[in-house]
Amino acid sequence: MWFKNIKAYRLTSPLSLHDDDVQSALTEVQFRPCGKQEAASMGFAPPFSHNMSNHNDSNASLFHRVEDRYWFCLKKQERLLPAAVVNAEVEERKAQIEVETGVALGKKAQQDLKQEIITRLMPQAFTKNTFTHGFISLRDDLVVVDASTDGKAEAFLAMLRKALQSLPVVPIARHSLQSELTHWLTAQPPTGISLLEEVELKSTDEVASIVRCKNQPLDSEEIETHLAAGKLVQKVAFEYQEAMTALIAEDGSIKRIKFSDQIKEEVADIPKDQVAARMDAEFALMSGQLSEFIKFIQQALNLEQE
Repeated sequence: MWFKNIKAYRLTSPLSLHDDDVQSALTEVQFRPCGKQEAASMGFAPPFSHNMSNHNDSNASLFHRVEDRYWFCLKKQERLLPAAVVNAEVEERKAQIEVETGVALGKKAQQDLKQEIITRLMPQAFTKNTFTHGFISLRDDLVVVDASTDGKAEAFLAMLRKALQSLPVVPIARHSLQSELTHWLTAQPPTGISLLEEVELKSTDEVASIVRCKNQPLDSEEIETHLAAGKLVQKVAFEYQEAMTALIAEDGSIKRIKFSDQIKEEVADIPKDQVAARMDAEFALMSGQLSEFIKFIQQALNLEQE
């Protein structure tokens, strides 16, 4: 279990969790499949479930804990009923009715017909499952969600808040980090961060022009020209202490995370057929590394002082 894109949040007040209470709370918002007429359903599922084909969801724990880090998995199921399929059915039925009655079908009648067709087709629609993972680190007062968009992260936080009754969090970065990230290029990054050859720059004028550079030395004349023209860093690729590479964005999100082979080798001795043991070890290693990195970023950018 290796997160690829993260949105990180800081707990504004300490959170106390107890295993029995957490399991009971999550059971109240446990995942259940879509009903025949439901377009979507969402709830918490065992974190290991979609990686273990023979896992019994009904009896499994709805969280996994390593030390003081709690891992949660939000499962969403959607019925796939393409609008094109519905519209084609509506047009076919509409034409048939108008031929039979000799009267053009009114707007209200067309809406009723469409709803009737949706009701009939919905139980036959295929379903698609998606999973959003996240963890709470009590020691570090952090909540980390494996999500590339704010909407997906907020849905996870909202469901977790509903289950736990309280989840007082704010994003670790509550203002744009353009100036700080630009300083990394014009001066130097914090000790422990090595910049890689990828950056996105954006102008501050009304045009808001964007320049993306990849496989380009960041001290090149071309990039220096853009910086001199007033463009600021939107995203920049980096390596952190030879443990991981990623892209940090001006909103504080971390994208395209790749852990180094040196890190992954620490769990390489666990047989692949021991799925639960391997996932436990990977989560312990990954969540520990991410918590350490986020605390580092908070200190390096003085985010805790906001």
